[in-house]
Amino acid sequence: MNRISNPYTLLMVTMVLWGSSFSSSKSVVEHVPHSVGAFLRFGGGALALLLAVAMSGSRTTRVPARNGWLAAAAGVLGVFAYNGFFFWGLSLAPSLDAGILIPVMSPVLTSTFLLVTKKEKATWARVTGLALGLTGAAIFFIGAGGSGGGGSSRLLGDALFLLSAVCWASYTLAGPRVLKGIEPLKATTYATCAGAVLLGVLAAPDMPDVAWGELPTSVWLNTAFLAIGAAAVANLLYYRGVGTVGPAKASLMMFNVPVINTLCATLLLGESFGWLQGTGALVLVLGAVLAVTQGKLPWRSAGTGKQLPPPDELAPQKGTPARSA
Repeated sequence: MNRISNPYTLLMVTMVLWGSSFSSSKSVVEHVPHSVGAFLRFGGGALALLLAVAMSGSRTTRVPARNGWLAAAAGVLGVFAYNGFFFWGLSLAPSLDAGILIPVMSPVLTSTFLLVTKKEKATWARVTGLALGLTGAAIFFIGAGGSGGGGSSRLLGDALFLLSAVCWASYTLAGPRVLKGIEPLKATTYATCAGAVLLGVLAAPDMPDVAWGELPTSVWLNTAFLAIGAAAVANLLYYRGVGTVGPAKASLMMFNVPVINTLCATLLLGESFGWLQGTGALVLVLGAVLAVTQGKLPWRSAGTGKQLPPPDELAPQKGTPARSA
């Protein structure tokens, strides 16, 4: 039970669900408009979370209006904007690109913000890593533009994935503030429902164009997985992780996603990189790891060499904001 409640175990489960969701989302977008695909994922996720709230018996617990609005605002970023750009990008570029750019650039952007706002120190490793990350991203985009697998269309899709990464980094940074005074399940539910409503408005004009009766069974199976696993369960576990270890360490776990996604995209969808994109991806990942870890193990406290205390000791006290790592 202790292992299951460990924040890094929860975050690793999240990364497995997210890593496999890129290929699953691509499979859905091949049969429905990207706006409809995004709504199916998070509309279903919202229903699953509302059911979880009802079954948990916590629905009668009153949430302060300010906390509810903060969680809903986070959902505009982390659900609506993120998935609007993400599913649009999937309609133009391979899921393989999304699985590199979004999970790798998100921690880089998170780390950059913490550096600029002086919440973390500027070290040679961090600055060098960020420079390498930006160089790798530039090479990756050049490779996408000249790729035989999409050309300008793939380049535009990758640009949309980058916007998704910006949204997710903002969502991660907002996590500790959102979680102040509200439990993770309700925070996730507020955020997902707010984003799902906006995605529904965005998808409404495209709904009549979908031949619902002709959709293959695989689309519904993928939609169920995306709604329950990749949206409801994964977002809930991610918020729990952010609330315990902070946004910097939580975003570090995103480096597991490209590995999982690459396996899924190549084995299930037959997608691949050009050599220039592959080089850019490698430089980007190496730079991002250096920038975020600064050469230190993620599960050790920065600058002390001591192991982090157990999860219960790391958890923020009731009524106080979660600390940023």
